[in-house]
Amino acid sequence: MNVIKTAIEGLMIIEPRVFGDARGYFFESYNAHDFGEAIGEVSFVQDNESRSCYGVVRGLHFQKPPYAQAKLVRVVEGRVLDVAVDIRKGSPTYGRHVAVELSGDDHRQLFLPRGMAHGFAVLSETAVFQYKCDNLYHPESEGGIAWDDDTLAIDWHLPADKIILSDKDRLHPLFKDFITPFK
Repeated sequence: MNVIKTAIEGLMIIEPRVFGDARGYFFESYNAHDFGEAIGEVSFVQDNESRSCYGVVRGLHFQKPPYAQAKLVRVVEGRVLDVAVDIRKGSPTYGRHVAVELSGDDHRQLFLPRGMAHGFAVLSETAVFQYKCDNLYHPESEGGIAWDDDTLAIDWHLPADKIILSDKDRLHPLFKDFITPFK
């Protein structure tokens, strides 16, 4: 696998080796040994999957300590713009984001260390999105930041009139009003 560093410390793009022929393709989406050597030891304990239609924006979400989560995300089918915002107060990139297009065709993945707010926008007709987490989900530890915050200036690559949000995602605070639980 090829690991590409991003502008945010610990946030990595992972390009697996894909083997294709007339029958289709094969690749290892996760190998604990190789991942540990390239990224560091992470013990994933929960896998999640969502299916969404064009225009859906999910995020920006995180889990507060002590239930913070590192994530390894990928798209199985379709195409998304995946976004990570650094919410680690002591980080030199605090408040900055990285946006990466992931698709079922390129098989790229994104590793998000703890201390990232995460979201994605569906750019294809539908998308199946999977992610591994290193901590179990705890509803009482949920947190979020407004997906459309002007301070963050995220271009979600969608027309404003096509964006579909959950009721919960409409209510997250702006970044300027947000108090990070991460040092």
